[in-house]
Formats: sequence, C-alpha cells, structure tokens
Amino acid sequence: MATTREIRRRIRSIGNITQITRAMEMVSAAKMRRAQERVSASRAYSDRIRIMIAGLAGLTDLEEGAYPLLQQRPVERASIIVMTSDKGLAGALNSNVIRHTAEFIRDDIDGRTEIIALGRKGRDFFRKTQYPLTAEFVSLEDWPSIEDLRPVVDIAISDFTRGKVDAVYVANTRFVNTLTQRPQVQQLLPITPEFDDEAEEEVRDFIFEPSREAVLNGLLPRYVEVQIYQAMLDALASEHSARMVAMRNATENANELLDDLTLTYNKVRQTQITAEVSEIAAGALALG
Repeated sequence: MATTREIRRRIRSIGNITQITRAMEMVSAAKMRRAQERVSASRAYSDRIRIMIAGLAGLTDLEEGAYPLLQQRPVERASIIVMTSDKGLAGALNSNVIRHTAEFIRDDIDGRTEIIALGRKGRDFFRKTQYPLTAEFVSLEDWPSIEDLRPVVDIAISDFTRGKVDAVYVANTRFVNTLTQRPQVQQLLPITPEFDDEAEEEVRDFIFEPSREAVLNGLLPRYVEVQIYQAMLDALASEHSARMVAMRNATENANELLDDLTLTYNKVRQTQITAEVSEIAAGALALG
C-alpha cells in the first residue's frame, strides 16, 4: 500500500492537472462561441452567392468550355483538401475526419488521389500513406481570413482548370452543436449549380455589366473561396467544441480520482493512527 507521502504527492499533482484542464476548457469555450459567430456572419454571404449562381446558371447558355469551373469530366484523378487541427487534446475529432476521408477514397474514388493538408494532424497521417501530398498548410492564424486561405483556393482552381485533377473535394468536420461534430466530404469542383426557379426569377430583372456570362465567370471563383472558408470555420468551431468537451471530461475524471485518493489517504492515515494507539496501549500494558 502507498504511503501517505506518496498519496499526498499524487493528490497535489492531480490538483495541478485539474487547474490546467479547467482553464483549457474555458479558453476553448470562448473560442467556440467566437467561431460560431463567424460561421453565422458568413452564412448570409454564402447563401446569397449560391442563389446568384443558381439564378445565372439557369438563365445562361452553359456552353461547354466557356466556364472551366463547371466542366464535368470522368474522375480519373482527384484532389482532397483535408482539414484537421494542428494540436491534439480534442478527443476523436481528427481521427474521425481522417478515417472518413480514407473510407471515401476507398469507396468513391477509383483513380489517383492527391491530398492538400490543412493542419498538422492530417499532414502527419497522410505522409505515411500512399497518397501524395500536393501541398500542406500548418500553423495557420487562429482565425484565418479568406486571404489567408487564398493559396489553397489557387491550388485547387489551378489544378482543376489545367486538367491535373478531374475533381476537388473538401473533407472537414461539420459543427452541429456542442456535443455533435460530423465528419464529411463535399465536392468543391466542378461546381454543380442548383437550378432554382425562384433564384432565376430573382435575378431575371437585374442588369448585368458587362454581361451575365462575365458576372457568372467572376462569381464562380468567389464561390470556391467561400466554400473553403465556410469549411474552415466549421472545422474551427468543431475543434474548439471537441476540445472543450474533452477538457471537461478530463476535469471530471480528475475530480473523481481526487475523491478516491482522498478517501484512500484518510484510510491509510486512520490505519496508522490505530496502529500507533495500539502500540502505545501495548507498551503501557507491558510496563504495568
């Protein structure tokens, strides 16, 4: 059985760990709320540009080759932008999105697959696999802007328009709520317009300069930017939420362990006191 000194040392160590996990939980909670606000703020722009593209696509003659980002072709080569975190301590967040990506590649893609890694965890994993890393982006800003993600957008658009790949996908974790984050893989390129009669009616009376075709061609790259930015915001909100829950669970487990150690310490101390009293009583009896 451990001595009282060893138990006290363990109690002190676990108490220090509890303070750290509680502080990390509070920091992650604040960052999660900020990420949620950014997701909500950008959603209006994302929805609006989607409606504009849907309306313009329905009113425009989509000639083959006129709109490179809309060009559909058999998928013989694909690229996947995998979004993970740079740090751990987020439960199964990173392993879930990596596993979901690997299953998607195995089940849905027949040709060659390349990886664009955003985040150290995904980069480290795919370095050990057969899938080549086209590019890697680690140690991004805490709150990356669209400008910070522009190199990712440029690589995705350039590879697709030059015919290096036939499709581009984004793998990330979608933030549902504090306790639920779902890994997902979405097609980024080619863009598939959602033809919508209401959207067409909304933009029918607009006057476009220089033309509808030019405006549509200008909106398509912006749409790709917004999709990647939205995916990153979802990934950030999911990361901070998962870390907050993980640190809360760690704090609760540490508190339970502290209760058990305190009880054990009291039992050991009581045993020592009882033994000392017995020795004193035995010595007094022997002297008498």
